[in-house]
Amino acid sequence: MRRLLTGLLFALAATPAIAQSKEPIALRDMGSFHVGGRIIEITGQPVKEVVFTPGGVPAKVDPNGKYQVEQMYVQYFLPQSKKGKLPILLWHGGGLSGVTYETKPDGGDGWMHYFIRKGWDTYVSDAMERGRSGWTSTFKGDAMVLPFGDPWERFRMGPPGSWNDDPSKRGSYPGMQFPADAYPQFMKQGVPRWVTTDNEIVKAYIELVDKICPCVVLVHSQSGTFGYKVLEARPDKVKALVAVEPTLGGDRNKIESVKGTPILVVIGDNAKEHPRWKTIRQNSVNYQTAFKAAGGSLDLVDLPDAGLKGNSHMVMMDKNSDQVADLIQKWLASKGLTD
Repeated sequence: MRRLLTGLLFALAATPAIAQSKEPIALRDMGSFHVGGRIIEITGQPVKEVVFTPGGVPAKVDPNGKYQVEQMYVQYFLPQSKKGKLPILLWHGGGLSGVTYETKPDGGDGWMHYFIRKGWDTYVSDAMERGRSGWTSTFKGDAMVLPFGDPWERFRMGPPGSWNDDPSKRGSYPGMQFPADAYPQFMKQGVPRWVTTDNEIVKAYIELVDKICPCVVLVHSQSGTFGYKVLEARPDKVKALVAVEPTLGGDRNKIESVKGTPILVVIGDNAKEHPRWKTIRQNSVNYQTAFKAAGGSLDLVDLPDAGLKGNSHMVMMDKNSDQVADLIQKWLASKGLTD
């Protein structure tokens, strides 16, 4: 008993204060798996001699043979008190991984924690070619990584021309909710991405939906495109789509087949005026018009108009991320998806 108590006190002492501010998360199960992918065969390559460890004994390696590629990693958390009627799947944006929804760069709880606490069976994935899904040299083209300062302006933490390597000289939007001091931690989350792999990514997501759903799908940025494509492929299984700052809307020629699924689009601050984001936002506005004209339900919420101001593109990492999640939670409840 003394050893158990000592261990408990140590665990509490070692827990960051920010993590102690909320009720502990109780789960009935958790785990992970890979889904999707295919087997390819490599031929005609020369045998190589490889030293796997510096100073080790060389070994001959024949690179010819069959390989498993294009699989996707998924982790899941099933709360003890289940209140969401369906699982919720959290899909990240370009150059990122499922870490997007985990602990925020400033140490706060992410949306993964939020939805688990709200009683949703929560699935967080690393898209094919990202993170723990792994990548292969058989992808077409070169991998792309953004320079350190690029997302500051691209993701609307500061206006065009505001980046400076010196944080004291770096500009930001008035009232910005992204934690500026945590920007270096955010940039450590970046991973290489390709711009030629969309079809393979969508295929893996469809296999995940086939395995887990019916469900709610929540997408962000680049995965907005994937969310719409998966909805169009599986309209009977995606029962609601939440698109946070999606880069594109869906295919207007396919609205008739998906109009039975309610959609929520959430857009942060300064998007209406930004040289690039005003066009991206307009894509969603145009899709909303067509979707509603066909008799579907698509709610587009500009967060400033809802009283939530200062949000960057990385809404789920902003200081008011829980308030935005509350908005999403209330919308899901209004669609009858929670107990």
